Parts: sequence; C-alpha cells; structure tokens
Amino acid sequence: MSPKLAPSVKLNNGKKMPIHGLGTWKSKPGEVTQAVKDAIACGYRHLDCALVYGNEAEVGVAIKAKIEDGTVKREDLFITSKLWNTFHSKSLVVPTLKESLTNLGLDYLDLYLIHWPMGYKEGGEKFPTNADGTTAFSDVDYIEAWQGLEDALSQGLVHSIGVSNFNKDQIERVLSSGNIVPVTNQIECHPYLNQKKLIDWCRTKNIYITAYSPLGSPDRPWAKPEDPLLLEEPKLVAIAEKYKRTPAQIAIRYQVQRDVIVIPKSVTKSRIESNLQVFDFKLSSEDMKTIDSFDCNGRALHLDWVKEHKYWPFNTEF
Repeated sequence: MSPKLAPSVKLNNGKKMPIHGLGTWKSKPGEVTQAVKDAIACGYRHLDCALVYGNEAEVGVAIKAKIEDGTVKREDLFITSKLWNTFHSKSLVVPTLKESLTNLGLDYLDLYLIHWPMGYKEGGEKFPTNADGTTAFSDVDYIEAWQGLEDALSQGLVHSIGVSNFNKDQIERVLSSGNIVPVTNQIECHPYLNQKKLIDWCRTKNIYITAYSPLGSPDRPWAKPEDPLLLEEPKLVAIAEKYKRTPAQIAIRYQVQRDVIVIPKSVTKSRIESNLQVFDFKLSSEDMKTIDSFDCNGRALHLDWVKEHKYWPFNTEF
C-alpha cells in the first residue's frame, strides 16, 4: 500500500510545494540519514535543509538510498536549502548553493532561501567572532544576496527562491529591488508566536509562509528550565485528548488549517510517522480560536546576541 502523501500548495511561480515536510535543524550526525529514510518511506516528500546545519551530506545519503531502492524519483521530492549569513556577497551565492548541491548529491534544489537577513563576516568561520567573543558582522546588504539567488534561478540550479526570518519591511525592500517575488518566507511560527500579522501581510503579496519550530523548539540549545513548553500547554493537551491525537499533531494541524507550510523536525521514527498523520481530521473553528489565543509573542529563536546588527529582523512589529 503506498503511503498517504501531504497535499501541495501552489506557489506564486506556479510550482507546487508539499504543505508538510521534515525539518532537519539540530538533527545530529549519525541520526539524520535514518530519519530522512524513515520520513521518505512513510510518505514525506518535502525536506528542509541548510548548509549551516552541517548534516546535508547525510541527508544526501538518505535521498540517494530512497531513489535507488525505487521508493521515489528525484522529481517526487521537494528539497530546500538555505544561504548562510557568511555568504551574502553576490559572488558567493552560486558557489555556496553548489556546495549544498554537492553535499545533497543533487543537480538542482526546489527552493533556496536567504537563511537570515543579517550578514556575518565573510571568508572564514560560519560563526565568526570578534576579539571580545561577539559575532563579527558584515555590512553586505541582503539585497545583494537576493541578486545572487536570482542568478542561481536563471542558471537552473534552483526552481524557486525565497527568504527566511525576514520582517515585512525587509521583504518590501526585496520586492522593490529585485525582479522576482519570493515564493515563501520561512519563519518561526507556533501557537505561542502565531505570526498572524506577518502571514496576512505576506498573503497580500502572494508569498506563502513556512512555519519552522511549529512545536515550539523545546530542544533549542538555549532553552531555560522555566520556559513554557508548548506541547504541555493544558488547553492544547485538552484539545489533543478531544480529537484522540497527540499535542504535536494538533500544533501541526493548526498550521495546515491556516494554509501555512509546516516543517516539524524529529529523528524518532514513531514521531516522524505520527507528525504526518494530520490530514484525516479537522479542528473546529472554536478550537482554532482557542489555539490562536495562546499567542504571547513567545519567540524561541530570537537571536538576541546579534540584535546590534542593522538587519536584525525582530525590532519591528512584524
């Protein structure tokens, strides 16, 4: 029996993107190959990757294995990667994208994103530091990085381009300076940070939102013991019990019902499978409103340690 696949959304360039995918941030070397194999085997067709995650080569091993064993063809898969902050100069974009292609064992990407609007010092470490230990910035404009993405698109190295962690004003600048409208803005999005204003605004520009950390990123390295855990939120747990689902499935279904692309991350086979089982039930409008009410601007990935950067995106309303 063939697995049940997630439905796709239609992007502003006519391409299709599965509304549900597997995130690979923080998936450790040694775990991610098996996780991706398990995901593809149970019906995932969308994989979210990035150069800075340091695990693209292992994702590539899994992709190759599942193509060779006949589970999928390359064109069945939708694979995203991202341009890291130390490669924003236009001349670095295509070579950096090619590095991801080599890692992943692919001829093209389905989607390439600017990972963050902030540029870091180029030509060395991916997390460059000043003498005092602070992050070393570059003043290269993300518009230059966007021009590099447009070049990559024209060369056929990628089929769609977009941004990640951009606020409304930053997207406005891309729209006014570039020739291509981003297909998506990938942002942190979960019930504690529901991003309604940015989602609504992006819709007016025909830009899809992709929600990362849809489960609240409980394994983020800087989490404090007292931070609230989304998946233990009593009202979310109660809704999960009502539908005989897990709290994670409710948080994922919440995004799907808002027409938001969602990329939960797991390396545990049972959770990978369960995270995809969100297309055979529907949350009531009352339950959707209840989940909306959890919003408290509860950003987990704030990157406060680089908030002095002129392009740090979280100093505006949305």
